[in-house]
Amino acid sequence: MAVTMNKIDIAVKKLAADTLVPRYAHDGDAGVDLYSNGNFSVKPGERVLVPTGLKMAIPHGYEGQVRPKSGLALKHGITVLNTPGTVDAPYRGEVGVIVINHDPRAVYEIKKGEKIAQMVFNKVEYVSFIEVEELEATSRGEGGYGSTGKH
Repeated sequence: MAVTMNKIDIAVKKLAADTLVPRYAHDGDAGVDLYSNGNFSVKPGERVLVPTGLKMAIPHGYEGQVRPKSGLALKHGITVLNTPGTVDAPYRGEVGVIVINHDPRAVYEIKKGEKIAQMVFNKVEYVSFIEVEELEATSRGEGGYGSTGKH
């Protein structure tokens, strides 16, 4: 059974002719791959802002979430530090990815054109805050931070 997906148009501006535009690796993937626009060495425990060489015009009412690549995380300890990082609709600067090397021993070499993260686009709901004297009671109440136990 074929599934119809909603599509939105995202205008992208390449900052260099050889910059790679994000793309889906497989039909049905949730995220597009983002690529490094330079070469970087990331030492153990170090964080680096990796440029993508792209500016985007995300439509109002959407956000782009920058997320780690599972293979980089598992095999090399490379992940996105502020995951998910949000690219807001009004932002028009270069999209960058803050990566961190969690491997305690190995320097990780990022090469230009390498997949460094993925981006998932989501609708954004806007809210209004209404001040009240008391909140509606629930069965959970104020229980949090491990209040449900381990099993």
